[in-house]
Amino acid sequence: MGRGKVEIKRIENPTSRQVTYSKRRNGIIKKANELAVLVDAQVCLIMLSSTEKIVEYISPTTTVKKMIDLYQKNLKIDLWSEHYEAMKETLRKLKEVNTKLKREISQRTGQDQLNDLSLTELIDLEENMTTSVAVIRERKYHVIKQQTEKRQKKVRSLEERNRNLIHGYESAVEVDPQFGYVDNDGDFESAVALANGATNLYSFNRVQNNPDDPNLDNGHGGGSAMSSITQLHDLRLA
Repeated sequence: MGRGKVEIKRIENPTSRQVTYSKRRNGIIKKANELAVLVDAQVCLIMLSSTEKIVEYISPTTTVKKMIDLYQKNLKIDLWSEHYEAMKETLRKLKEVNTKLKREISQRTGQDQLNDLSLTELIDLEENMTTSVAVIRERKYHVIKQQTEKRQKKVRSLEERNRNLIHGYESAVEVDPQFGYVDNDGDFESAVALANGATNLYSFNRVQNNPDDPNLDNGHGGGSAMSSITQLHDLRLA
């Protein structure tokens, strides 16, 4: 018995439809290749699936462009003319926009003559310039405000560090009154430089008595000279 006639209609099941497409596609490509080999035909095959995936076959002796050119030549049609005209129109509009923008820029910078402008055009130009100046001024004030707040924050931080240093000094004096506050009288070269390049203007000076020093006046008629051992602890005002 022969096979029954298969009704040609759309396959509803997506999986079955994809399987059938793959089988038929491979069969068509095989037939196209056989046709090109057996009879030396030039075959160009382009398929687009339902998922818009392109599959193509072209005979080894030709190219897609050559086949399309031959197609246009034999049918005396031009597939590109309409597309080319659309591209030309798009280019023309873009050139007009570009020319207009260049003119507006020249007018704003004073490079273009304003004598040819009408009263309405001059008023519009003035309004646009006024708006632009307002926008620039607003942005300038915003930047100034940000920089001012940043510097104020830095000043507050430095003031806090300075208060902490003073508090530390006062606490040290309360614990040991022998610590004193000494001014270097502007002798900055003798001050110890910090890692950041700054020098300290003030230091702590501690005087400690040495009971073994023979020159110490201990009340037994000894000499009146007093020897001191100085230890400097630098304090930098941040």
